Amino acid sequence: MGFKQKLHTLKEKYKGTKMAPAFNAFHTFLYMPNDTTESGTHVKGADDLKRTMNTVILALIPCLIFGMFNAGYQHYLALGEISEVAHSFFSTSFWAWDNLVVGLWKVLPLVVISYGVGLGVEFIFATIKGHEVEEGYLVTGMLVPLIVPIDIPLWMLTIAVIFGVVIGKEVFGGTGMNILNPALTIRAFLFFAYPTWMSGDKVWVHGAVERAGTPDAISGETILGTLAQSNPISYDWLDMFYGFIPGSVGETSTLLILLGGLFLVFTKIGSWRIMLSSVVGALVMGYIFNLVVDAGWITESSNFYGLMNTAFWQHLLIGGLAFGIVYMATDPVTGSQTNKGKWYYGFFIGFFSVLIRVFNPAYPEGVMLAILLMNVFAPTIDHYVVQGNIKRRAKRLKVKTA
Repeated sequence: MGFKQKLHTLKEKYKGTKMAPAFNAFHTFLYMPNDTTESGTHVKGADDLKRTMNTVILALIPCLIFGMFNAGYQHYLALGEISEVAHSFFSTSFWAWDNLVVGLWKVLPLVVISYGVGLGVEFIFATIKGHEVEEGYLVTGMLVPLIVPIDIPLWMLTIAVIFGVVIGKEVFGGTGMNILNPALTIRAFLFFAYPTWMSGDKVWVHGAVERAGTPDAISGETILGTLAQSNPISYDWLDMFYGFIPGSVGETSTLLILLGGLFLVFTKIGSWRIMLSSVVGALVMGYIFNLVVDAGWITESSNFYGLMNTAFWQHLLIGGLAFGIVYMATDPVTGSQTNKGKWYYGFFIGFFSVLIRVFNPAYPEGVMLAILLMNVFAPTIDHYVVQGNIKRRAKRLKVKTA
């Protein structure tokens, strides 16, 4: 008897019991959905929730691999053990085996905790409530390790994942019912519960925290942190574009994020309207700040000068803005559903992201808060878009019947 047949036998054995959702989940994950359309007038397609989630994961894998190499690279660069600074995406000093070893050692535990704890909570809820285990956490489980600092303690991540899955998802009814992006809910919990581990100049490079206060202390301040203090940065735009900079595990490489976004658009998983409008919103807000600086309304002594004076297009290359736009703003559950609403929704995400990062020097990043804010307003946006359509159709009908 093969493994598939054994699993099917166990599934039939426990059918109707509390353990049925667990066996159904394993069967669905490994093979195919339990319920498929075979006849009738239903629209048949090759995609389902599992395949949709797996497509997003495929788009995230390059960011994960790059993040592993970058973790080791930033570690050895801060220690002064790398002589050749990487300015090319094909630099041998970046794609070195030693860098990957450090990345594997630090990043894989984050992935294991994220998936193990998150799926464990979902299995518990499915068993208690007697419903199917959905595949929605497959993407969240991959996103979480990519949006946290490299040295975040695993026990903190465990608590945050439990909070995010329970409060951000299960209390609303599970996959498809949540109003906030689960991955960002987890990150928001970490930021507000453990702010010293989510900001500053010691958390973004492996080893910086444990060496703090010692003669061989190293610093790994992000570009946003440097600009928030109106200090000059030592990276050129290619470094920022390729991702050879400190930051969260998978958020640094704008190049790979751009390629992942194009892949999601090509596969019709991600909304190009949200991505494009978010970019426009960020550029507009950044350009307004540039105009304010050029007009002389803000001086170099101002706390906001560094980020306001940053070229408007460079806001897309630093921080987690590009990552948030591509992988989290486009979440089909928490984002706007109407085509017109997506334009408003995305524009305000980009607009508020830059606005928050400039005027909040204590936390010079705004994409997380901007997306969560717009998650709350997405139903309102869709409501007014639909009501507007109804009113316009009513007017056309009135004219025709007059």
